[in-house]
Amino acid sequence: MTSNINNIQQDQLGQDGPQIGIQGLGCMGMSEFYGEPDEVGSRETLERALELGVNLFDTADMYGLGANEEFLAPFIAANRGGVVIATKFGYSRTPENPDDWSIDNRPEFIRGAVDRSLKRLGVDVIDLYYMHRRDDRVALEDSIGTMSDLVNEGKVKQLGLSAVSANELRAAHAIHPIAAIQSEWSIFTRNIEEEVVPAASELGVTVVPYAPLGRGMLTGKAFAKSLAGDDARRHFPRFSDNNRSTNIALVAEIEAIASARDVTAAQIALAWLYAQSRKLNVKTVPIPGTRKRSRLEENVASTSISLTAQEMAALEPLASAVQGVNV
Repeated sequence: MTSNINNIQQDQLGQDGPQIGIQGLGCMGMSEFYGEPDEVGSRETLERALELGVNLFDTADMYGLGANEEFLAPFIAANRGGVVIATKFGYSRTPENPDDWSIDNRPEFIRGAVDRSLKRLGVDVIDLYYMHRRDDRVALEDSIGTMSDLVNEGKVKQLGLSAVSANELRAAHAIHPIAAIQSEWSIFTRNIEEEVVPAASELGVTVVPYAPLGRGMLTGKAFAKSLAGDDARRHFPRFSDNNRSTNIALVAEIEAIASARDVTAAQIALAWLYAQSRKLNVKTVPIPGTRKRSRLEENVASTSISLTAQEMAALEPLASAVQGVNV
C-alpha cells in the first residue's frame, strides 16, 4: 500500500506564495495531545516527508506549550531552503498557565507572540503565520493590520486564518491578502463546504484542512484499543462510549471501499478530500498529523488515488449520520 511512492505534486500557496506539496504534515502530535511523544520516530518522519515532496510543516506556539516549535527548529535549520514553516498565534496558553485557553488577538499580544515563535523556531522569518482563533473583541483592522505590519517588517511572509467564517475571511482579505485558511474538513466534518470553501475559491485562498482523518477516527484504528489517559480524544464526544457503535459502523463503510481497492481507510478519506476539493474548485493542502514514517507514506500515497463517482456517492451521506458534537 505504500510502495512505489512518487514525489507528490506541487501547487502555489495562495495567489503569490511559494510552491508547496499538495499534502502537508501536521506536527502537533509530535509534542502533545495524542499520547506519548516519540522524538526519534518523529524526526525520521520529518526527514521522510521532505524526501517525498511534503514541504509544508504545520505547528503553533501553544503545541506542547512552545515545545513543538523548539522540536522543529533543528530540522528547519538543516533544511531551511526546502521547508515552508507555518505557525500560529492566538491562544494565551503558556507553560506558566497551561490551562488558559483564552484567545487574544490584541496587537501587542501578536507582536510578542511572533517574536517568541521566531526565537523558538530559530528563523528570521515565518513563511505562513496564522491567527489560530478569532477574538471578536478585537477589530480585524487591528489584528490583521498588525499581521500586515509583520509582513512589511520582514518577520512574516504570508498570512493565514484558522476556523473563521466566510465573512471574516473576506473582511480580512480586504485588509491584507490571505494565503491560507485552516479549518477542519473531512468525510465526517463538512461544515465549511457551504460558505467558507466558496469564498476561498473566489479569493484564491488555499484551504488547509486539519484533522482530515477525523483525529484518527477515519483510519479505522481509533477504536482498536483504549486511548491513553493523556489523549485529548478522550474528551471528544465523537469518541465517547455513547457514540462509539454508530461511528464505528460509519467508518466500516469507508473500510469496505478501501478493502475493495486494496488500500487503507485513511487513504480513501484523503482521496475523498482531494476529489471534493476539485469538485468545489478550491486549492487544498490537507495536513494529516503523524509521528510514524509508515503512516506518513500511507497518507502521501493517497495523492495518487482517484475515487469513482460511485465511491463518492457512497461516501456522500456519512457526515450527516455522524454522532457526537464536533469540537
